[in-house]
Amino acid sequence: MKSFHGGVHPNDSKKYTAAKPVEPAPLPEKVIIPLRQHIGAPVSPIVKKGDTVKKGQMIATSDAFVSGNVHASISGTVAEIADYPHSVFGSCMSIVIESDGLDTWAEGIPLQRQWEKLDSKELSKIIREAGIVGMGGATFPTHVKLAPPPDKKIDTFILNGSECEPFLTADYRAMLEYPERIATGVKITMKVLGVNTGYVGIEDNKPDAVKVLQEAFNGTQVKVIALPTKYPQGAEKMLIKALTGREVPSGGLPMDVGTVVQNVGTIIAISDAVTKGIPLIERVVTVSGSAVKEPKNLLMRIGATFADALNHCGGLSSQPVKIINGGPMMGFAQSTMDVPVIKGTSGILFLSKKDVNYRKESPCIHCGRCLEACPMGLNPSILSILGERQLYQEAKEEYNLLDCMECGSCVYVCPAKRNIVQYIRYAKAQNATQAQKEKAKVAV
Repeated sequence: MKSFHGGVHPNDSKKYTAAKPVEPAPLPEKVIIPLRQHIGAPVSPIVKKGDTVKKGQMIATSDAFVSGNVHASISGTVAEIADYPHSVFGSCMSIVIESDGLDTWAEGIPLQRQWEKLDSKELSKIIREAGIVGMGGATFPTHVKLAPPPDKKIDTFILNGSECEPFLTADYRAMLEYPERIATGVKITMKVLGVNTGYVGIEDNKPDAVKVLQEAFNGTQVKVIALPTKYPQGAEKMLIKALTGREVPSGGLPMDVGTVVQNVGTIIAISDAVTKGIPLIERVVTVSGSAVKEPKNLLMRIGATFADALNHCGGLSSQPVKIINGGPMMGFAQSTMDVPVIKGTSGILFLSKKDVNYRKESPCIHCGRCLEACPMGLNPSILSILGERQLYQEAKEEYNLLDCMECGSCVYVCPAKRNIVQYIRYAKAQNATQAQKEKAKVAV
């Protein structure tokens, strides 16, 4: 195995929840289900205010290939379809369902399906209809990822079990508690891709998870490998390098080197959709941080709020100074607890003052630490300066702006505490806006 350049070793802070089994959260009184939970074309509601819906029923869809269906996570009545807070986009049109307290499944769900008798096209169709997207946070529609162009020959599948973000233990607990579902999901995915070679990459700070999955994949062509613990080991390109020695080219994707990577939550969702007909309506979420009375790993319905999660964990032990959707390295800070859990919500963190560095940002001192830490071999210092000075095009064309995966390693080591990732995100957004304007001009 080959390691990757750079990376950092933050305190993993997994002690809060690593020993906490997944606990089903109580049925929420209502859910707020956003129509934007994936990369790609937005979905449109196929229900209206006042409609009665059942758990697992499709409530929003799109004809676009790169999109993700949305389903009701509880049974009840559609109370409204309106703009609500969103953990990533600020706000988003959402379908609000008030629970009837019955939690009744839609007709035909769950079922028992012998997936071994289905071909790859049938399996892919099931995955698409179930609305499965990347649950590690990227939220790219899974059926699209499993359908690479004909000129991209895939020969290797990789299951990402690294979970290198501090605090998060949702995937770790899932590996310990649901190994059979994971093994089934991997077999289904490899059948869809038509590959025989598979790897499971798990950081070596999770030896029990390594052992459990080695037993689950015993007798198969899937190798479970313990990887050196280093952030961001769980990033796709880093994982591919460590397990196969292949390097994804600048501006490229895993399929450019014959690989497809999925995370643990996504694979479990694939297993449930194919074998039981259950769409993606719930996920494991780590609720953690020093400001939480009783940190837990919760199985939560899509659309339940962060406030619901906190209530299930006994409330606050101290006043949080920051609430984060996801992990502390790549997550998004929140201004309210009324945001809902979405398909990409891997964690909800309530951090107290001792967890957060509030030193003021100062000018770059050109120390080079961010260059040493960057796993992509970029110059984060220059990228942040160009973003700060609104030189977005130069950052993109001369310094490979779009190769940045926003892992936050540069911010972690920066002695000047510069908001490097924020400058880079803004520069990316401005380039995207400019590209849309140019596309619109061409269309006219």
